[in-house]
Amino acid sequence: MTSPQDVSKSGGPKSPSRRAVLVALGVLPVLSVALPHSRAAAAATAAAAAVVVDPSARRQTIRGFGGMNHPAWAGDLTAAQRDTAFGSGTGQLGFSILRIHVDENKANWGAEVATAQRAVAHGAIVFASPWNPPASMVETFTHGSQTDAKRLRHDMYGAYAQHLNDFTTFMKSNGVDLYAISIQNEPDYASTWTWWTASEIVTFLRNNAGSISTRVIAPESFQYVKSMSDPILNDSTALANLDILGAHLYGTAFSNFPYPLFQQKGAGKELWMTEVYYPNSTDSADLWPAALGVGEHMHHAMVDAEFQAYVWWYIRRSYGPMREDGQISKRGAIMAHFSRFVRPGYVRIDAASNPQTNVYTSAYTGGSTVVVVAVNKGTGAVSQQFSLANTTPSGVASYVTDSSRTLASLSGPSLSGGILTATLPAQSVTTFVITVGTSGGTDSTPPTAPGAPTAGAVTSTSVTLSWAASTDDTGVTGYDVVRVSGSTETTAATSTTAGATVTGLNAGTAYTFAVYARDAAGNRSTRSGTVTATTSGTGGTAGGCGIGYRVTGSWSGGFQGEIVIHNTGSAALDGWTLAFTFTAGQTITQLWGGTPAQNGNTVTVTPADYTRTIPAGGSVTVGFLANQGSTNPAPTAFTLNGAGCTTA
Repeated sequence: MTSPQDVSKSGGPKSPSRRAVLVALGVLPVLSVALPHSRAAAAATAAAAAVVVDPSARRQTIRGFGGMNHPAWAGDLTAAQRDTAFGSGTGQLGFSILRIHVDENKANWGAEVATAQRAVAHGAIVFASPWNPPASMVETFTHGSQTDAKRLRHDMYGAYAQHLNDFTTFMKSNGVDLYAISIQNEPDYASTWTWWTASEIVTFLRNNAGSISTRVIAPESFQYVKSMSDPILNDSTALANLDILGAHLYGTAFSNFPYPLFQQKGAGKELWMTEVYYPNSTDSADLWPAALGVGEHMHHAMVDAEFQAYVWWYIRRSYGPMREDGQISKRGAIMAHFSRFVRPGYVRIDAASNPQTNVYTSAYTGGSTVVVVAVNKGTGAVSQQFSLANTTPSGVASYVTDSSRTLASLSGPSLSGGILTATLPAQSVTTFVITVGTSGGTDSTPPTAPGAPTAGAVTSTSVTLSWAASTDDTGVTGYDVVRVSGSTETTAATSTTAGATVTGLNAGTAYTFAVYARDAAGNRSTRSGTVTATTSGTGGTAGGCGIGYRVTGSWSGGFQGEIVIHNTGSAALDGWTLAFTFTAGQTITQLWGGTPAQNGNTVTVTPADYTRTIPAGGSVTVGFLANQGSTNPAPTAFTLNGAGCTTA
């Protein structure tokens, strides 16, 4: 965001207020005010059709919910406020993500440490966003009517990448291992900070982001402007160096939340909403029913946009989730209906999004728990049933926030024959925490995660997968193979053994797969690592292959390597997946000519556009940088599209 981004603007550089900007753009969110309703209208309506909640129909994996701490602009959180923000008990927000500021002056970095350390102690992840590079790296230019606009000098891209790396190293030395770092906060709304064009972001990602030692976020557009992120998704080299596509949602219409291009091209990347306040920064966060809008906004962000993270602006502010007195506000309580109960690693699952007028529902699963969040914007109570498919509910707890209650525990709802029947109070958010598949509640321990799958036989329409078996205290009963596309998972096969063949695939297409394990009580493991396999383009199995591997340079703790992939078959390969295993803990930090994925010692590489096709008798080369230990033996067991390769 800009400076403090509210009306008072105490501290920080001056800029137009967010409200003024939104009004000028004609996109200021408008919250309708409910009119008084009659006693008859307030009575519960007849039950609508049941919402079918299907834990086997899995969508995006949830990374978490959180907010921003900016000591320079809003003051640091106190020790007690840190626990309120990141604790998950009664009266706490349950945040699992903290966003911090990368100051252009290294002397100010220490201000970020204390709250970040406490967030990590509570199990939260931390990511960072810069507003400006160091002044020595910046030049001024004319941007529209702004004659003193700032941008990063093009000859300073490498130095700026090192600046971001230095911040990452600084935080790590203070016990905070950053989950990710952004290139730039709101590059397309930069009246008092640094402007970036989409092409400049692509250039930085292509040439410099690969040297950054943590995950990289871009572009954090002010309004989720797709023209800022489309070029990244359409440039395979830039995309290879992007880990998280970040966006802000200021004034973004719900109709613009979906992102089909990301779903098409974002396999293996995360999709985060990294900043917002809603519906405004002028009202008190306790104003009701205005605060209820936060629930609808979060619903659409999870369901329509399929974001994996939802991050508020200032954690503590008059319009934020925590009041200045350190207590959670009504807006904060609405956020906590998600953040306290939908924990990191949970997966959103299919459920009717809008089962009746003014009612919005979303569902999530983790282990032996299913969580349903129901928003009723209507002025009357409604009856709503929930039916769990492919599992058996054995117990339910529920919590409500409305005009008079804040995260209050409720009795019920009724549970009979696998059907939950609940009353959703007028203008409320209700969270149901459902225990499922526990065989009377005696087993709630999920199996261990299976090993990352490896691709065996690959044809134009199928891929055969195998993986290391999961373990469980009562025994593993089956596995679910899922196809991963961006933040979406689709069940591709089921098996009772540690292997399966996925069929019905398209020729010449790259697919990413992962595996879950299930036990007899219905508990499901966390997801395995992924493997990407490319079906052959002409039918039949992939041709023969040969691998040339060599170290081209080394230094203390690291080295540079090169892999030459030879197609020894009689037909061209149109798309490929290379897999191999390091034996001494080496880890790839940057790769060109393809996109790497590493799970433990196992590395898979999928091609860049310019290395995708390998003619018969031809070869392509990929290079990489990697960390190493005291020894650096060559990898073993190279496979191409699942078939073993000879090594030179």
